[in-house]
Amino acid sequence: MRTLITCICPVILLLGCSSTEVKEFSQPPLITLESKSFTATEVESLDEIFALTDEMKSQLDEAFALRKGDLSATKRLMMFLLNNGDKTVRYQSGATLTAAQTYHQLNANCLSLSILAYSMAEHLGLRAQVQRVHIPEYWALNRGYNLLTGHINLKLDTPKRTRGNVLEVYNAQRQVIVDFAPDISGTEFKTTPISKERVAAMYYNNKGASALVNNDLPTAYSYFKAAIDIDPYYSGGWGNLGILFRVASEFDNAEAAYEYALAIDSNNNTALGNLAILYRLTERENQAEAIESQLAQKRRENPYYQIALGNESIVKKEYSAALRYFRKARELDDKIHESYFGIAHTYYLMGDIKAATKYLKMAQKTAQFDYDKKRYQGKLATLGLIAQNH
Repeated sequence: MRTLITCICPVILLLGCSSTEVKEFSQPPLITLESKSFTATEVESLDEIFALTDEMKSQLDEAFALRKGDLSATKRLMMFLLNNGDKTVRYQSGATLTAAQTYHQLNANCLSLSILAYSMAEHLGLRAQVQRVHIPEYWALNRGYNLLTGHINLKLDTPKRTRGNVLEVYNAQRQVIVDFAPDISGTEFKTTPISKERVAAMYYNNKGASALVNNDLPTAYSYFKAAIDIDPYYSGGWGNLGILFRVASEFDNAEAAYEYALAIDSNNNTALGNLAILYRLTERENQAEAIESQLAQKRRENPYYQIALGNESIVKKEYSAALRYFRKARELDDKIHESYFGIAHTYYLMGDIKAATKYLKMAQKTAQFDYDKKRYQGKLATLGLIAQNH
């Protein structure tokens, strides 16, 4: 299982552990900074990622002339973003945008929307703090890569009084949490403040992962390198850089990147799992098996991991195994629509249209977002046409 880290909010990126505590690490391995295969090219700067255009600033100044610096303006600001965008957006290739791009397109992932909201809030005189949300490991399959997704939200506060209701949650009398993933934000997960540099590293990581999925390895290298350059202690960036090196057969570089990712964050299970893959490629079976056994124990109660294994089994055309994994995921949590869809997909590939239709209806019923419900409705219509022709 080759896994990339991404932040979909729920954004591509394995979110590295962030802490207010200062940690001492050895210097990053220089070997990973000198690829034999790639030369880094220029990418968007930190300022470019967060910048608002003069036109955007003028529009904000005009719209919020009487409420600049007032937290009560947050509701109107965030509802503007949601009403003009896609409330159901999930990770998509190419959906990671700068603040200015997001403002004009408003069809972006949560990371991009959070970047835009951060910059707009700052311009309006609010104090903004991006937070990593510590959600359980969650995977999505894209072109043979398991994308491990993460999540962030935005905390806004001001010394002035607050009025009215705001987008997601009141955290305190003078504090609002802005969250673009309502299915996640309703749950009490631990949060950790992260810097603008870490957010930029996540942005680069998403862009690099998207390039890697599309087999644009030079671009992927440029973005992954930008991620570790702006935030050398971002474990997810090092882990994804390791995947790129492995794909390019730079095994020494890959191992150095994985090991440094783990030195930064010993709980980076994705880097650990990818290290096991590298061990198998370099004929170190015993070390690979030890890691795989350790990770299986950690993840056996995670329904999303079972779904990821099911998706892998489908790719391998091991349909009986896929059904076992998807059913296990459903046993662990019967409210996850992806497990029902996995069962439906497997039955479809096995030629059982009746069973596929049954479980696709269950997936549609369980889905929370209109986007997913409509997607399943389209698939049901297709299955109906197939059934009529048999």
